[in-house]
Amino acid sequence: MDIIFINHRDPFHPNAGGAENVIYEIGKRLKEVTWLSEKVKGRPDSEYIDGIKIIRKGNKFTLHFYSLIEAKRHEIVIDSIAHAVPFFSYLVNDKAVALVHHVHQDVVKFELNPILAEAVRLAERRIRNYKYIISVSNTTKQDLIKKLGVDENKITVIYNGVDHNKFNPGIKSEIPIVFWIGRMMKYKNPFDVIEIKRRIKNKKNVKFIVAGGGELSNEFSKIAKKEGIQYLGKIDEKTKIELYRKSWVILSTSFIEGWGMTIVEGNACGTPAIAYSSGSLPEIIKQGINGFIVPYKDVNMMAKYIDYITEDENIMKELSRKSYEESLKYDWNKTAEEYRKYLENIYYR
Repeated sequence: MDIIFINHRDPFHPNAGGAENVIYEIGKRLKEVTWLSEKVKGRPDSEYIDGIKIIRKGNKFTLHFYSLIEAKRHEIVIDSIAHAVPFFSYLVNDKAVALVHHVHQDVVKFELNPILAEAVRLAERRIRNYKYIISVSNTTKQDLIKKLGVDENKITVIYNGVDHNKFNPGIKSEIPIVFWIGRMMKYKNPFDVIEIKRRIKNKKNVKFIVAGGGELSNEFSKIAKKEGIQYLGKIDEKTKIELYRKSWVILSTSFIEGWGMTIVEGNACGTPAIAYSSGSLPEIIKQGINGFIVPYKDVNMMAKYIDYITEDENIMKELSRKSYEESLKYDWNKTAEEYRKYLENIYYR
């Protein structure tokens, strides 16, 4: 099969994140894979990364034009819809697949002005025109059906994975660390970390570390310093894994997550999660096993669970063990094999 993934960013884009990691992990496990993305300063227009052919054209706007040209040239095209607006490859290729990470209908209000937000919502609803759709979680599947009017029979759920050779348990820090990592964007609610820290009992003996770059970085950095929160900005992969391993808790305050990548990676490193009951996180986090789910914006309950875990090392160790075991459900080799079978079924129709 000749497969092309279309996505705004590739692994070398300065704003690359979870969606790019999904394509990279799947793409390097499949054969004859091309990846079309927008140009990146300092990178060539074409190169190979772990067997994946990267092609870079245009910018975040013009890529939608180039995508239609490239989609014609390949047997199967997978439009990675990571930023709400589809690439509309179904117009030129009858074997076009929409890969949906999460539905943005409610998220755009956080990041865009009302007029642009409505335009993006309308564009996103065109996902229902795809013949084939991959959803990364059952939660996203239900959002596709309820919010975009997608025919349920078009949707196949394939969970993302985790690389257990890379993400695995290590030695926990002596002083409990609560770790938050993500893009510094409004819908991720990074400032909730400050409110949560203010409410925990043992403020002096629990360390809060926040990592991630984005539009709210400067503002958060100033407040974090005053609140005794260590803000690292954007960190490399090695540092991220070290912090996953050392931490006692991985924290998520996002309004929505189509797939909680940081939760699964943290669990694989033996770190339980505390997260809002939003998006796919209740699908991933089993209450009292690999972490705890609390109602959206309930910072008081977040603080209580942090106290529960950090006040007793034995509780942390038991949750750590169960978190690692729960993470074993997810594996990139298994995920890639599911993609292969799914795409072969489309190819031979």
